[in-house]
Amino acid sequence: MKDLSKSVSLPIEGMTCASCVGRVERALSAVPGVTRANVNLATERANVHFEGTVERDSLVQAVVEAGYEVPSESVKLAIDGMTCASCVGRVELALMNVPGVSEANVNLATGRASVRGSAEVAGLIAAIKHAGYDAREIVDSDKTVGSTTEKLDQEDLALRRDLVIASTLTFPVFLLEMGSHLIPAFSHWVMSTIGTQVSWYIQFVLTSLVLLGPGRRFYTKGFPALVRGAPDMNSLVAVGTTAAYLYSIVATFAPSILPAGTISVYFEAAAVITTLILLGRWMETRAKGRTSEAIKRLVGLQAKTARVRRNGKIEEVPVADVVVGDVVEVRPGERVPVDGEVVEGASYIDESMVTGEPLPVAKENGAAVVGGTVNQTGALTLRATAVGGDTMLAQIIRMVEEAQGSKLPIQALVDKVTMYFVPVVMVLALLTFGLWFFLGPEPSLTYALVNAVAVLIIACPCAMGLATPTSIMVGTGRGAEMGVLYRKGEALQLLKDARVVALDKTGTLTEGHPRMTDFEVLEGSDRSDVLAKIAAVESKSEHPIARAIVAAAEQEDLLLPDVTNLESVTGMGVVATVGSDRVEIGADRYMASVGYDVAEFAEVANRLADVGKSPIYAAIGGKLAAIIAVADPVKKSTPGAIDAFHQLGFKVAMITGDNRRTAEAVARQLGIDQVIAEVLPRGKVDAVRALKKEHGSVAFVGDGINDAPALAEADVGLAIGTGTDVAIEAADVVLMSGSLKGGLNAIALSVATLRNIKQNLFWAFAYNTILLPVAAGALWPHFGILLSPVFAAGAMAFSSIFVLGNALRLRRWVAPMADS
Repeated sequence: MKDLSKSVSLPIEGMTCASCVGRVERALSAVPGVTRANVNLATERANVHFEGTVERDSLVQAVVEAGYEVPSESVKLAIDGMTCASCVGRVELALMNVPGVSEANVNLATGRASVRGSAEVAGLIAAIKHAGYDAREIVDSDKTVGSTTEKLDQEDLALRRDLVIASTLTFPVFLLEMGSHLIPAFSHWVMSTIGTQVSWYIQFVLTSLVLLGPGRRFYTKGFPALVRGAPDMNSLVAVGTTAAYLYSIVATFAPSILPAGTISVYFEAAAVITTLILLGRWMETRAKGRTSEAIKRLVGLQAKTARVRRNGKIEEVPVADVVVGDVVEVRPGERVPVDGEVVEGASYIDESMVTGEPLPVAKENGAAVVGGTVNQTGALTLRATAVGGDTMLAQIIRMVEEAQGSKLPIQALVDKVTMYFVPVVMVLALLTFGLWFFLGPEPSLTYALVNAVAVLIIACPCAMGLATPTSIMVGTGRGAEMGVLYRKGEALQLLKDARVVALDKTGTLTEGHPRMTDFEVLEGSDRSDVLAKIAAVESKSEHPIARAIVAAAEQEDLLLPDVTNLESVTGMGVVATVGSDRVEIGADRYMASVGYDVAEFAEVANRLADVGKSPIYAAIGGKLAAIIAVADPVKKSTPGAIDAFHQLGFKVAMITGDNRRTAEAVARQLGIDQVIAEVLPRGKVDAVRALKKEHGSVAFVGDGINDAPALAEADVGLAIGTGTDVAIEAADVVLMSGSLKGGLNAIALSVATLRNIKQNLFWAFAYNTILLPVAAGALWPHFGILLSPVFAAGAMAFSSIFVLGNALRLRRWVAPMADS
């Protein structure tokens, strides 16, 4: 069953690790009416599903109470009906009265409103309508991406600035302390010049500047989270560095308080840990920016302006100002600004950004064009059929964004672990301190402090939180570049588990429309003359077979002669006069009824029957002249795709409403394992259920309205993107190329992405499992090895960078059936 609940997406600020994700999800799920909340650390967004009515403000409040922020967003609205300044005042007042609106600016000249805050668009439009005006949202497809990119750029700038400051201040601290330990000559120089105590004073001042300046972010977030009883990664860093810092202050300014032999400073640990974690955060931010490259590239495909015919002249206007019905001109080499239908001109258009197919597609009067595609050779004039958020490119961008923000079932394991991870680490740090303090060697207090801080610092669950969402973002983005759109991120995992690929026939395996595939004439007949006469008779019929024969004649540029005395014999054939010749066309039984022996074509007829084609015969001037076959031909890419499915170990089934003889002939031709034919849409659902019961998880590929129920019933539904909107809406994955090879690529990408996720999770969990005991001092009794808090901070930063780097490898993934 499909999820019928409503949903809303919220940006979240302040999350730093997987435990933050868990806390935000729990806070949102606790809001009455919320059925599910998925929070993505990589995209920093929450997708909240609810039933009934749930106020956005209540969701925002829940996030704030959990210790995080929901930044205000900007919405642009087009308003109709304003005529004067008082109208502007009324609309602004109406908008400001909507809960959650912090700022509203209305412009009479442009007829637009810009609104900032947390209010829903539907509420804003309703308020304007209540004030007596009409409004609609101006959908700028790069709005979300642009704001996200801007946010990441600002974060990158701030972190880079703080990292430079922290590094500059930390280096002298590290040099004074560690240099004295590692280089005896340097230690002697310090002692003989400034002295140990002055060295500690300098370290205190510089470390204080590091912690209160660049490192302040960890304390302003970490300690409040600790007070709420919901510690996060910031809490671990805050507690660890504060413990080292305060201990060093006591050793510096009140050494008499400490037991003999324990007087030492760890200013360098606090400063270096802060600097290394800032380095890790900065590198994470840069990597996060790269994970959304696919979205940025899609947004970059949009034209910024369009040339529109208005009032008898051509005006260049922003794409956002184009409305449905506008006549738009597109020059050679330009991007098509909006979806439309060609009304003048002919050209070839590169649609690879939508379909993944490299060959340009011919366009002429009546042809549909997609916004963002590139016009090649000729000038085109088109009538806009979809603009703004309704264009195919905008819908693709939305699909990719939704898939990138979704959560895979495998993430449930991570959520369960991280929910308890940070509190367990805090307890483990306390136990480490206690064991070393009461059972460790002297100076026990020093050992207890160093090892407890190392446990706190190394245990950051950032890598766990980033393991799954970053791979999803890069994987779904790579799919979009190949024309494979995951409408739901869950399909990535479910596709990998499929055991059977079930396929519709018409439009999926085949072209989807009949074509004359065979035409043979008896010796002594002129092929072109015979085809022209047959096509002339068939041109009077609207039957699909007749249209296919006429299309074949037109393709050969044949001139069709005049037809008279046309007579149709229902269910049998047709007879007419063409020129001075009587032309009779029909199946074998019709030919036999009017006295023709079709045995002369027996060999050809048998060959056609073997591949499921029904022959049609034609007699001209009282003599048998030709045998014709019209069929829905198999797509060129289909045989290779079926072979590849078999090589991957899938069982391939065909489910079709076509007659069994034709279906089995196609199945024999392609090597399909199982055929279920002559079924209605309901029968397709039953067939999918039967395949599930017999083999396990089923992926179904289809394109028509009659495939929608089966697409919804399958574990994963893959819709051919050239099919109907109904089929696409029912599917989990859309194959924009219209080729079955897209299904193979979707499954292969699913396998690659899940493998990548498992690699990330293994690294994240193994890292903590192995290094936490080491940080606690497990190697000390046998090997005399302790993990310095400084090295713990470096290892913690490296784990996140490793996970992000591994996820980014998917950007270079090559499809098994990519175009050469």
